[in-house]
Amino acid sequence: MKMVTFGQLPAVCITAPDGATATIALYGAHLASWTTADGRERLFMSDKSPRDGSAAIRGGVPVIFPQFSTRGTGQRHGVARLSHWRVADSGLDAGSAWVELALTHEDVPPTLAAGWPHAFALRLRFTLRGDAIDMRFNVRNTGDAPFDFAAALHTYYAVEDFTRTVVEGLPDESPLYFGPKLDNIYAAPPTLALHTGAGTLALQQQGFTEWVVWNPGAEGAAALNDMADDEWQRFVCIEPARVDKKELAAGAEWTGQHSIALTAIP
Repeated sequence: MKMVTFGQLPAVCITAPDGATATIALYGAHLASWTTADGRERLFMSDKSPRDGSAAIRGGVPVIFPQFSTRGTGQRHGVARLSHWRVADSGLDAGSAWVELALTHEDVPPTLAAGWPHAFALRLRFTLRGDAIDMRFNVRNTGDAPFDFAAALHTYYAVEDFTRTVVEGLPDESPLYFGPKLDNIYAAPPTLALHTGAGTLALQQQGFTEWVVWNPGAEGAAALNDMADDEWQRFVCIEPARVDKKELAAGAEWTGQHSIALTAIP
């Protein structure tokens, strides 16, 4: 592991034995880049995304907690992506490299914490292994009372052309051929196959309950100030999520896992 920067933000970079790399901004524990051993970037990052901590990062893998979108009365998409995490641990062995980041309620800016006043501890571990990256997201209730929370790993995949991108494995819509604008929620089969035009990725999840598939289309992209008008053509979001809040008892914990593996190159 080495310390680097992402824009003006402190970040960590890990490199796997096969040469794959991952860069994670401490702001939001945000996976900003994942390059496979062939040197190709597999995640999308908007050229207009803020990279100074003034707003959420657009692209990569934002961490959604404790609220999904506006499904609640708190901060849209929650406080985790707007808080500065800490490096808890890291390691390297013959086949993988990993880093774990941590966040507690005490790390959340007071203006954000006021909207969700619960004690918690988050851990997010990123592990690089042969042409794959694993994300393990752990939520622990460190308070004396239960709380409700939602969570997601809002992954932006780089694609050659959104309208030529295909995903297989979704219930009742497989294969799904994408067209302009998309915002769908699906019950979660454990594995999907995403054909990006630059390879096929196997997407796996455990612990979450849905897959959310999103792209704003041309009109939606034009309305976003942190996305160029034409960038909608270069990505699709397919995120493991528990969209609706569910209770976590005092002292209890929950873990969600997301794995992405490159299975074929054209």
